[in-house]
Amino acid sequence: MRERGDKMNILFCSVGRRCELIKNFRKTMQNKGKIVATDISLTAPAIYMADNYYVVPKITDEHYIPTILDICRKEKIEVVTTLIDPEIVLLSEHRKEFEAIGVLVLAPYKETATICFDKYEMFKYLKNNKIRTVLTYGDFKEFEIGFEKCEIDFPVFVKPRRGSGSVGARKVYNMDELKNALEKDTSLIIQEYMGDAVDVDADIYVDTISGKVVSIFSKKKLETKIGGASKTVSFNDENLNAFVIDAIKYFDFNGPLDMDLWYRDGKYYLSEINPRFGGGYLHAYGAGVDFVKMIENNVNGMENDFNFGNYDNDIVMMMYDSVVIRKIEGLIEN
Repeated sequence: MRERGDKMNILFCSVGRRCELIKNFRKTMQNKGKIVATDISLTAPAIYMADNYYVVPKITDEHYIPTILDICRKEKIEVVTTLIDPEIVLLSEHRKEFEAIGVLVLAPYKETATICFDKYEMFKYLKNNKIRTVLTYGDFKEFEIGFEKCEIDFPVFVKPRRGSGSVGARKVYNMDELKNALEKDTSLIIQEYMGDAVDVDADIYVDTISGKVVSIFSKKKLETKIGGASKTVSFNDENLNAFVIDAIKYFDFNGPLDMDLWYRDGKYYLSEINPRFGGGYLHAYGAGVDFVKMIENNVNGMENDFNFGNYDNDIVMMMYDSVVIRKIEGLIEN
């Protein structure tokens, strides 16, 4: 076991535009350790926030995982994570290869990762385990049966069975519109429209040693754009914490995750789980909920203490646009 307070070398895969998250890590780490980033593009702005960066193959390339393992060896990486959904299952599938070289994988175990990225399978799994969730149908025929039984009515919500960031999600008002949508895109699932329910998000840290939920930061969404919430306000609710802890015990998470919920008539309903740093984690960090330190503790062999409700209500996050300016040679042929 490493000595308490030792530095941490972390690798972020597929960093894209997540500049502020890398800055948060740098602030907590205070140059005690190294931040390494990868992406497929030299114009991914977040790579320039890291100490070192690598342009790597696409995650579908057969050389991708060997490349990431080589980077881990070269940079003496101790913990690896990804910031895009499709790569989470990939990391979970290769966990043993990373662990063999001493690298902690901040990603769920394979079965959990697979469930999280299939919204219909997630619905069935939650229902089977008696966790309140949003009524969901896998295809038009199944919806028709439910409609005839008066289980559901219009409007409904359609979204891709697999995917993230609200891409392709929309409200549908009648049967003809629904038929047309499903004919054009067979990947869509149909969900109950939650009406006046409150849209809620929770940033959660599952300790990689104990396997227990040790931190929850909850916030209400004030404004949502493609890619997630752009304005949120913090709140504390012991009922939400209890609901989250009960739901998480049916999964096998490892590190940070983002949970989408609805709140209606005094009850919470689990909508989706994204087992990675969500875009809205910036709010939690800004309010003093520091998952970076929790990762450092786990890397150094220490369990984290429970840390619920140690932040103020009514802290508002307001996202805005920014830019990274760099000289990058070779992008344009003369």
